[in-house]
Amino acid sequence: MSTFDRSGTALLVIDVQAGVVGDAYQRDEVVANINTAIAKARAASVPVIWVQHADEWMAVDSDDWQLVTELVPVDGDPFIRKSYKSSFESTNLDDVLADLGVGHLVITGAQSDNCVRHTTHAALERGYDITLVEDAHTTSDGEWEHRPILAHTIIDELNRSFHDYDVPGRRTVGTSVAALTF
Repeated sequence: MSTFDRSGTALLVIDVQAGVVGDAYQRDEVVANINTAIAKARAASVPVIWVQHADEWMAVDSDDWQLVTELVPVDGDPFIRKSYKSSFESTNLDDVLADLGVGHLVITGAQSDNCVRHTTHAALERGYDITLVEDAHTTSDGEWEHRPILAHTIIDELNRSFHDYDVPGRRTVGTSVAALTF
């Protein structure tokens, strides 16, 4: 139902890097769930696309920039390097998805309140259908105006926002990794 004339699906793994998820909420459980989503995608011959963030505090090829060791790409998996919160901004992600015939994105990764949120909204604005895997994204506790913001609250809010999200010509779904199908 996306606005594209392409019916393929891809799994995005956003910023699950050593320097991003070191202190993330339920890090080990979320990484395990991302691995489950990857296994389901591979079993269904759905492409897995890896997104890696770099900026002043996390340089390309640094230890912090590396994917966590529990996640293992395979030869031929596309990689997207980015320096903005949206995985689409100043990258070739749209071109990669077009080449793969993808109109539907399954989203996992980190940080829920930054790169996951901005990528999902950018994808919707571009015309993609979105499935957010609700137990396969995470973030860290934060602070706003000297008040704590707890990671689990951020994650819950993003998950809640994807239920009944109404965008013309596009579909949004939230699901658990256990219920995820391709």
